[in-house]
Amino acid sequence: MGYAHEYAHAVLHRGRVPMEPTDHVVDWADGPRKGKYYPHAEAFALPGTADLPDVPVAPGLLPDAAPDAAGPGGGAARGFSLPLLAAMLKDSYGLTGRRLGIQANTDLPGLPFYTHANWSRGTAGGGGLYPVGIHWACGPSGPLTPGLHYYDVHRHALQRLLAGDVTDQVREALGPDAPAEALATDQYLVLSVKYWQNSFKYNSFSFHVVCTDLGTLVQTWRIWAAARGLRLAPVLWFDEPRLGRLLGAPDGEEAVFAVVPLHWDGPAPRTPAPGPAAPDHRPAVRHRDRERSRRLLDFAALEAMHGATLQGSDRRPAPGALAAAAARPVPGGGERVPLPAPRFPDTGVRRALRLRRSSFGRFDARRPLGGGDLSAVLAACAGTRLAGDTDPSGAVRPAGLYVLADHVDGLAPGAYAYDPEGGELRLLAAGPQGSFLQRNYFLSNYNLEQAGAVLVPTVRTTAVLDALGERGYRLAVGTAGAVAQTFYTAAAALGLGAGVALGFDNVSFAERLGLDGGDEAPLLIMALGHERPGSADFRYEIA
Repeated sequence: MGYAHEYAHAVLHRGRVPMEPTDHVVDWADGPRKGKYYPHAEAFALPGTADLPDVPVAPGLLPDAAPDAAGPGGGAARGFSLPLLAAMLKDSYGLTGRRLGIQANTDLPGLPFYTHANWSRGTAGGGGLYPVGIHWACGPSGPLTPGLHYYDVHRHALQRLLAGDVTDQVREALGPDAPAEALATDQYLVLSVKYWQNSFKYNSFSFHVVCTDLGTLVQTWRIWAAARGLRLAPVLWFDEPRLGRLLGAPDGEEAVFAVVPLHWDGPAPRTPAPGPAAPDHRPAVRHRDRERSRRLLDFAALEAMHGATLQGSDRRPAPGALAAAAARPVPGGGERVPLPAPRFPDTGVRRALRLRRSSFGRFDARRPLGGGDLSAVLAACAGTRLAGDTDPSGAVRPAGLYVLADHVDGLAPGAYAYDPEGGELRLLAAGPQGSFLQRNYFLSNYNLEQAGAVLVPTVRTTAVLDALGERGYRLAVGTAGAVAQTFYTAAAALGLGAGVALGFDNVSFAERLGLDGGDEAPLLIMALGHERPGSADFRYEIA
């Protein structure tokens, strides 16, 4: 049993035993940028999204169920193009507008000031920090001169960090046992995490948070691509030190978390099979990110988790290994409540991502949540898969789902387990849940007793670690992040308020749901319901 088990236990119990350092104080004035800054790297503006028609978000919320979804006026895309890739980047991680709404989050007093502007993005981010760096390794089949580029979210532009084709380096890092589709291309999105962009606020807890950030971003891409008939699947096992050296990322400060292969619209590229690397071919980015913070802190638990998940990064688990950690089926017996068939409106995927936001204190229980809406959101969340190299077909259901309902039309208050096979709820505990929810939530920015229902995704975290090794922690928590992004997108498509939080007593929730003593860990709470009408809300769209 390695350090990741110890870290998972500490995260699960942090509501009762605070994680070290307990005396950490956030120095907001010396915080980092939300993105990397390369002052001397050449920048190229990317196409906008105005000329690209939107496509319905359904059935794209279930990306593996609809690989051939057709877009309007021309069917599914054959592969990525520069306009498609630019639009996906803008819709997912690019800045899309400024928001200022009256709500209950603690940062509200600073938001009217431009220097503290709350810029919206399609993807959810833990604490709104967005520490994932997006790099495009473009090979000869792409539209640009081959090279390695960084996506500058603030300018919606690419910065060229290195000229020349380095996709052979990426393929060799993936290894010959990577999924065939990952080796049959010369276009890759390489996702890195600069730890300080998150750890300055969340210290030792930050490794857990950045894993959710990885999952939210990848799931946005999977939803977005599936709506256009394209499939994306991340590769999580590869020679990470090698890719870190390619990016010029200092070990321990920045880590490569995923590689996402892209299939381009055009003839298949000629990609030789991975073989021994030429000893004199070791390209590396020489540009260096210029840090804003004057003082950077180290956190022992973060360093230990980085080291634990780095070891054996290129030793991919055996095919089918993840099945041992799949979500458990809902037991038979007990009182069952059937749900209406899930159905989504024809909301465009871009529109849903533009509408996505956290409700904070705006829930209003006077208008109950519809049973059909609850059914649709649950079905979408239950269908979430990262479908990476440990489960290329997306056959394994990695997350369980539970519901604490208070104000749902036609559903008695109570705690329930969701059975996706039967489309029904199994009653675990009858009665109102509002006082329990408020009592076991740490912050004051949500009034959970006013939400229609609170959904709780669980992952068998220790089982994932046992099956896949310590690097599996990234997959386990990334899966929870992917579920959260599906939840937000589904809620936005349905016109519902939504909010995801990590600040709760995980142990109390496990006890409430009858999970104590098992290996199912509640990793998030996701509040769903209608918002108060007519609340003051400023929006300025920039995309």
